[in-house]
Amino acid sequence: MKILLVHNNYGKYSGEEAVVDKMAAMLSAHGHEVVFYRRTTEGVRESASGKITGFLSGIYSPSGVRGMREVLRRERPDVVNVHNLYPFISPAALFECRKAGIPVVMTIHNFRLICPTGLFMRDGMPCETCLERGGEWSCVRYNCEHSRLKSLGYTLRNVYARWTGAYRKNVDVFACITDFQRRKLIAAGYDAQKIRVIPNSMDAPESYQPMIGDYVAYIGRLSYEKGYDLLVEVARRNPTIQFRFAGAKREQTDIEIPENVRFMGYLQKGELADFIRQSRFVVMSSRCYEGFPMAILEAACYGKPTIGPAHGGFTEIIGQGESAIGELFEPNNLDDLERKIVSLWNNFDRIASLGKNAFEKLQQEYSSEVVYNKWNDLFQRITTK
Repeated sequence: MKILLVHNNYGKYSGEEAVVDKMAAMLSAHGHEVVFYRRTTEGVRESASGKITGFLSGIYSPSGVRGMREVLRRERPDVVNVHNLYPFISPAALFECRKAGIPVVMTIHNFRLICPTGLFMRDGMPCETCLERGGEWSCVRYNCEHSRLKSLGYTLRNVYARWTGAYRKNVDVFACITDFQRRKLIAAGYDAQKIRVIPNSMDAPESYQPMIGDYVAYIGRLSYEKGYDLLVEVARRNPTIQFRFAGAKREQTDIEIPENVRFMGYLQKGELADFIRQSRFVVMSSRCYEGFPMAILEAACYGKPTIGPAHGGFTEIIGQGESAIGELFEPNNLDDLERKIVSLWNNFDRIASLGKNAFEKLQQEYSSEVVYNKWNDLFQRITTK
């Protein structure tokens, strides 16, 4: 089967790019022919002309539509798997797939079909105003992008896509990465029969060597919505517990850093693996919903549990009860986060049990082979209608 992957790269390599690349490798490894239609935002928006072009293209991109038409004619794929269309491809390009009679599966990485910013977030906190009001104009009203031009541009591109029916008319299946996303799309009026849940995946090792590490690990960018400052405050309150942060700093703050906190910078591959392996457990203290936090699966590879907020996809991935792979705390509640960390820190049996659950869930639900079979079944079904 020939599969066309469609993606507009972001300004910097992101989790979505990593998922697209992994998708391509996974499909190719199973004998499918993978071709790409990719554009990029990198280096374009630094200039005034680039910003204007991005503004207009997000609403309707003539070159994006033309490029889609050309790649469909040249490659003649059996199915199109769309990831990100903004700004230089635009949802208008989906009409070309419909004209060509080629089925479309859209991977839903975020909440962009409902929320102009894609994050369900305002000022670093969860916000579902656009869903509740059935429109996108609150993005302008509250200036969610902290730039009037950008907020307006994001709003207009969503309005145009909704008015033209670009998604509803041209996408055969919406592949959400969590059930939380699926429920939000249904609440927004999308057809439940056209929505499936296929999570992100990870190459699961055959086994892991249990190890009780000597610090609490944080993985992710160091920004307000990620709640890393909450974890720094927990560290300040508990000077006998060591904390290590792996991630790039995106904003300047005047947070005083206690002596039991170390920032390791952005880690990749082997360095990140060692960082996780030597930790006791992982904490994700996000104020926002996030999509599908891959750090949870990365921790599971080494039998490490994760403490995360009880909202968004965290709740279903981490779970509760006997099958839980970590602990959930009340979102943005510093005291509850501290209680969960302190309680787990010296409970080695609990850490081992949660870590074992995490590894088993990774193998059973999130391993690349399991997730590939879900994608293959979906592709086979929509191409044999």
